[in-house]
Amino acid sequence: MGRAGLAWATALLLAALAAQAVAVGDFDPYRVLGVGRSCSQADIKKAYKRLAREWHPDKNKDPGAEDKFIQISKAYEILSNEEKRANFDRYGDAGESQGYSQHQHRQFHHFHEGFYFDESFFHFPFNSERRDTSDENCIHIEPVWKEVAQELEALGVGIGVVHAGYERRLAHHLGAHSTPSILGLINGKITFFHNAVVRENLWQFVENLLPGNLVEKITDKNYIRFLSNWKKENKPHVLLFDHMPVVPLLYKLTAFAYRDYLSFGYVYVGLRGTEELSSQYNINVYTPTMMIFKENINKPADVVQAREMKKQLIDDFLSQNKFLMVARLTNQKLFQELCPVKKTHRQRKHCVVLLTGEGEKFAEAYEAFLTFAVANTKDTLKFVHIYNDRQPDFADTLLMDDEKYRGKSAVVILERRNTAGKVAYKILDEAWQGSKEDNFILLDLLDQLRTDPGLLSSETVLADLNDELAPMFLIRWLYSTLDYISDCWDSVFHSNWREMMPLLSLLFSALFILFGTVIVQAFSDSSDTRDSPPSEKEETAAKTEKNNTSFSKESNRIPKKGFVEVTELTGINYTSNLVRLRPGHMNVVLILSNSTKTALLQKFALEVYTFTGSSSLHFSFLSLDKHREWLEYLLEFAQDAAPIPNQYDKHFLERDYTGYVLALNGHKKYFCLFKPHKSGDEGGTLGSCEDYEPFRKASCLQALVLLSAFPVVCVEPGQP
Repeated sequence: MGRAGLAWATALLLAALAAQAVAVGDFDPYRVLGVGRSCSQADIKKAYKRLAREWHPDKNKDPGAEDKFIQISKAYEILSNEEKRANFDRYGDAGESQGYSQHQHRQFHHFHEGFYFDESFFHFPFNSERRDTSDENCIHIEPVWKEVAQELEALGVGIGVVHAGYERRLAHHLGAHSTPSILGLINGKITFFHNAVVRENLWQFVENLLPGNLVEKITDKNYIRFLSNWKKENKPHVLLFDHMPVVPLLYKLTAFAYRDYLSFGYVYVGLRGTEELSSQYNINVYTPTMMIFKENINKPADVVQAREMKKQLIDDFLSQNKFLMVARLTNQKLFQELCPVKKTHRQRKHCVVLLTGEGEKFAEAYEAFLTFAVANTKDTLKFVHIYNDRQPDFADTLLMDDEKYRGKSAVVILERRNTAGKVAYKILDEAWQGSKEDNFILLDLLDQLRTDPGLLSSETVLADLNDELAPMFLIRWLYSTLDYISDCWDSVFHSNWREMMPLLSLLFSALFILFGTVIVQAFSDSSDTRDSPPSEKEETAAKTEKNNTSFSKESNRIPKKGFVEVTELTGINYTSNLVRLRPGHMNVVLILSNSTKTALLQKFALEVYTFTGSSSLHFSFLSLDKHREWLEYLLEFAQDAAPIPNQYDKHFLERDYTGYVLALNGHKKYFCLFKPHKSGDEGGTLGSCEDYEPFRKASCLQALVLLSAFPVVCVEPGQP
């Protein structure tokens, strides 16, 4: 940020009037319209209409159509006006100041290029007016605008005018859809002016563009805290003493420009509670005074006084005091500014870096280094320090993990050789303790460096520094969200409907999708509720009775066949007959052995014949001799069944499962177990059923009806 070209609160100046939108140095309206100098107004008008139809951007898709159309319109504006045409014929321009017009044109193109290619340009405040010469309102506000523009330009605020007719693309990009429109541009954010065009409102508009925390009000109570923050913020602190109760706009603009380098405070000397502060620093209450404090808060590093603070004076003063005497390297940008890459031999600049730590242990070494830096300040030398624990890569690369520097401070003299991180350096042989001997050694090395650049014999490549002061992601996200909400809120109250259409379209689309999702979900939930089985809490005795009735009806259907189809359950049909059964279907499986197969199958068929009319019941038998292992694995899930013998138990093969009946629901992965208990000589069976899952009672009851002669215990396994 140089003094001469400092654009700290300015952007640039756009074309001021419609007639100045195009530079006239190389502009020939006759050549543009293709007519001679002696042509009549009718010929000019005819040529203009023909070319305007040909090059209108809405009809001609050529990339240069818009620029060509602007030239055609400009040429017609000059030649259709006899006074402007005469001025052009005599002097080569349309009557306005050619120099001024060229200056405006030059700056306009600088802005135009910056708008589309250089986003960093918009980090400065900028005021612009969009105008169209056909709008009579522009004529009414022009005197006020010119007066305020001159005042603001003197403070460093960029003022420009966009011709709506010639720069439609730029005006549309800025969001200005009506004329006249006044807008402010700062940090990439566009803000429109919506009040009456009077001096006070325009000044307040510019002031409102700036962040509100740029300048802190300082009194006797808080000045020590303010000045002591230099270490935490790693910045010099600036105090302006003035007798005005309100912080001047110039000072706010200055604070915005140097916000990355300096912290600003304002002292109203006419306020009670500032007497101690004014007395301590010997302030003349009648003359504005600006002071810069660095590491020493008891004495200012530099002072300037003037009856009228001008922008140039402030620029010169602050640009010479942007850094502390021994600044801490907190990011790569600061490192590049303090230790620039050499361009020529005469522009060599060396950095003396103190590699140290935080805390009282390193305070003495730092104070000694600061004292040395103050006494040996030169334009070719920059004294800086760095915390090893905050920049470990930087420190480890230079110190190479040498044991003699561990837990101590070290001093390195370095010179940056290129922007890729290559540096030449020399490190002091011993750790820096700040003794007289250390001072003499360092001073001797710096004297040798003047005549012998080869003293920096070591070379290495440094990685970029970490940004220690960068806000956390959550904070950045929060600020971005607040800015977005603020922009939306402002747009709702001030933007026209054309500007709001994209936002409204997005909002209504989101609401429509949300509403549709809720409706679909509601109908889906309703359908699921009707289709799903009742929950435990909702099931009542009445519902159980209803289920029993329905199952009785199902069971009493007339058999469709004159026989019972009982298939063997094997590994081949296991999936189709059991695992993939349709919802609501059950497979009733009889367990038998080879010796009991004939007798049990006949009795089983006789018992279930009555229920073969139900399409949801299937009947199978399982050979115990072939599938004992699978059966015992399944029976392990029976909650009240007897313990299943282990295969290493001597009674492993003695357990007889003959006559067991399983009612298996393959879809929901559960089963009901019917265990026969022989009673006396009858060979009959007695038993009972216990339900562990109320909502499955229907299946269990169905099985009871199905096999009324067998005792039943209903259990739920995991999937076998």
